Amino acid sequence: MHADLSRSTFRPQRHYSAVLAQQGRVQLDADANEQAAIQLHHARTTTADLIGQHGGPTGAAGFRIRFVGTSGELDDLEIGPGRYYVDGILCEADRPDPGVPVPDEKDRDGRDEDEGDSGKKPQQQSSWTYWDQPCAHLDPERPGDRLPAQRPYLAYLKVWERAVTAAEDPYLRETALGAAVTDTAARRKVIWQVRTLPGDELGLEDDQPDKDALREAFTKWARARDTSAGKLAARSERPDGADDEPCLVRPDARYRGPENQLYRVEIHQGGDAGTAGFKWSRENGSVTFPVDELDGTWASLGTLGDDKALGLDVGDLVEFTDTATSDRQDATPLLRIEEVDLPGRQVRLSAEPETYRPGKYPFLRRWDHRAPGHGQGGRHGDEGRLREGALPVEEGRWLALEDGVEVYFAEGGTYRTGDYWLVPARTANGEVEWPVDAARRPLLQDPAGIAVHYAPLAWVMGEGTASDLRYVFKPLASAVPAASEEELALEVRAAEEEALAQQQAEDDAAPLYPGTGGK
Repeated sequence: MHADLSRSTFRPQRHYSAVLAQQGRVQLDADANEQAAIQLHHARTTTADLIGQHGGPTGAAGFRIRFVGTSGELDDLEIGPGRYYVDGILCEADRPDPGVPVPDEKDRDGRDEDEGDSGKKPQQQSSWTYWDQPCAHLDPERPGDRLPAQRPYLAYLKVWERAVTAAEDPYLRETALGAAVTDTAARRKVIWQVRTLPGDELGLEDDQPDKDALREAFTKWARARDTSAGKLAARSERPDGADDEPCLVRPDARYRGPENQLYRVEIHQGGDAGTAGFKWSRENGSVTFPVDELDGTWASLGTLGDDKALGLDVGDLVEFTDTATSDRQDATPLLRIEEVDLPGRQVRLSAEPETYRPGKYPFLRRWDHRAPGHGQGGRHGDEGRLREGALPVEEGRWLALEDGVEVYFAEGGTYRTGDYWLVPARTANGEVEWPVDAARRPLLQDPAGIAVHYAPLAWVMGEGTASDLRYVFKPLASAVPAASEEELALEVRAAEEEALAQQQAEDDAAPLYPGTGGK
């Protein structure tokens, strides 16, 4: 999650059930976020235990797939509205209601208020399609986005989550706080995409597989894709030249930074060590700049940052991205800031961005590594070894980031675009927070994210011949069953016995001789 966090403390293996706020204590963002994560973990675990790996409610199950053939080149899939759960995560395929606009005054002049279409509700499809689904951002011009030419193929659901800030959703910004406050809290968003898989990639043995065979084959395929073989460790080591600035931090501090930081190490291009590249940020990748306009390599920004530490300078590496790129997890080349125009709130980039979609909220995301040879680390060689602006993944050796922070990629790893690790660094003890063994050796850790979830939807064979692979479940509650004759007789007998006991109690309490007080 790219957000301005102090650290992330939720660990499911610790089995905490709640966060308890104590009086007179500092309230931290990490505590509030851990409470939300605990509740989300419990809710989704319970949902998955009851429903299974995936399923939808009977009568309201979403993502029913229907093949829509066309006379042109592009076929389509209709995605049925409703709800579906994948590993306990709720996915909703309902289109938002467009609402009814207020009629224009000029449309009402000279005619009855009920005439015309100005006040009618706009026509809106009730379901999404493969090409207009909200989080896939598909383009018919990209061959990889098109439906497979050969049928049958399997349609499946891909689900993951990411953070959204006011740079992408201006509605999150509270305008009453003024321009000095760029944003407040971020949001966590579920991203779902209907994707397709050619049948020959499932490794099916039968030419006409049944539904169970298709589900089993897809589960094996998804498990292989979901497993990341890349591992990383982090540590802090007193760097060479630490004595040059003895008054900056404690003399014995191994982390030499002047401020507390949350380092984010993220894979930019996936693959093995020969092809993978990584980037890092000391602010968890949260430093962003909305792009108002792009003219060649010049980008006009909504802001140049709150201060120098959160601003842009010549030589900084930035990622030109937007909502579509983030949803698709595309890795675009990182660009270098060549020039900064402070009065005009403009920057000149080292190259023109590959795509510019003004309607998708474009923005720059700053990364804090520099090209090798520009002052940070110095162990990576020369500038020519950058891979699309990212540092090459070098396994089996410690790689210096800055201020004594070092990372280590385990040998034999395979990395996915978006894999990331978080490394909190603290000035109070001059250390980074990272798990260690009894001998204080850093432990190799799997990525903190991104967790991707999959569910099969349909085996598409042609027009009207999609085999539904979804599961459905019924509500647990049901009507109270009618009582049997034996149960009714028992109820009558119990009522008679209760009435008899009550009468007996009243008789025992009555005076033996009326008017004498029982004497």
